[in-house]
Amino acid sequence: MGLWELFVIALGLSMDAFAVSICKGLSVRRCTMKHMLICGLYFGVFQGAMPLLGYILGSQFESLVTTVAPYIAFGLLALIGFNMIREAREDDDSVDDDFSVKAMIPLAIATSIDALAIGVSFAFLQVSIIPAVSFIAVTTFACCVVGVKVGSIFGSRYKHGAEFFGGLVLILMGFKILMEHLVG
Repeated sequence: MGLWELFVIALGLSMDAFAVSICKGLSVRRCTMKHMLICGLYFGVFQGAMPLLGYILGSQFESLVTTVAPYIAFGLLALIGFNMIREAREDDDSVDDDFSVKAMIPLAIATSIDALAIGVSFAFLQVSIIPAVSFIAVTTFACCVVGVKVGSIFGSRYKHGAEFFGGLVLILMGFKILMEHLVG
């Protein structure tokens, strides 16, 4: 697998995390480097770790991984999305700027679970896994750092609408993952 193909895969895998990073950026009153690094690190590490795990599992569990992963991703994204929509409808002016481990781990898992199946395919294609997952992790990190900043620029004016839209996007991403699995 060439560098170009790996870049396209890394960019594709990072798009879910990028979208969630934009949503996280929307939730903060003042974006700091800490916010950007937290999102970048969580999403980057998980986007790199999932293909590595998939590679290790390899062909032994291919059917289990590819059948269960879309349901898990859908469930997590839908749950988080509905929660964001619920918060957007509240008149509370407090900002959901939770960057704690408890908030970030489910988001990182939900956005990277599709990378698990990529890791399985990497095993079949005999891809050099360490450079591949490193490239995926760094690409995702960079996309998410930018995503938080982009989200923060638009967040203060459009907070309620943006939270609603962000929640809707997460639900739709989960639905898309599920439909791709069910339809083929």
